[in-house]
Amino acid sequence: MSTRHILLGLLASGPSHGYDLKRRHDERFPQARPLAYGQVYTTLQRLVRDGLAQVEGTDSDGGPERTTYCSTDEGTRELAKWAGEIAPPAPFVTNEIFAKVVVSILSGGDPAAYLAAQRAAHMERMRELTAVKTGRGADLATVLSADYALNHLDADLRWMTTTAARLTTLTAEVDAA
Repeated sequence: MSTRHILLGLLASGPSHGYDLKRRHDERFPQARPLAYGQVYTTLQRLVRDGLAQVEGTDSDGGPERTTYCSTDEGTRELAKWAGEIAPPAPFVTNEIFAKVVVSILSGGDPAAYLAAQRAAHMERMRELTAVKTGRGADLATVLSADYALNHLDADLRWMTTTAARLTTLTAEVDAA
């Protein structure tokens, strides 16, 4: 995920200060990793440096001084370009789970036990996500984010089942190399 583009997208609805952008990010992308305030302000400074955002002003409203940012015309064009680009499918097919299965074979571990434990962790996460998406008051963004994660976890589970069924052959290939 591109933090700079997400912040530009949030600025598209109007000027905002960093605190508000962080709050809106966490609301709009409920299953994403929450942004740290430092990341928000560092990204805003880079957007300003690159001419994609500008400082609109500062205010305090009786509290600490806050800087308000807005998107520039160049920022609007950059956001439109990014939003229209097709996200490339993952270029590499090796993932961490597969790597750990192979390393387990190489190191004399128990890849079947590892896959069983990983499967249990995936199932637990799927239960958590199902509870989130079916929970009272779950908004559509939450449901869609949870569905996305659930589909990826389901694909991982199907892969783990296939790999577990092929462990004897994989072990022979790894040991022979």
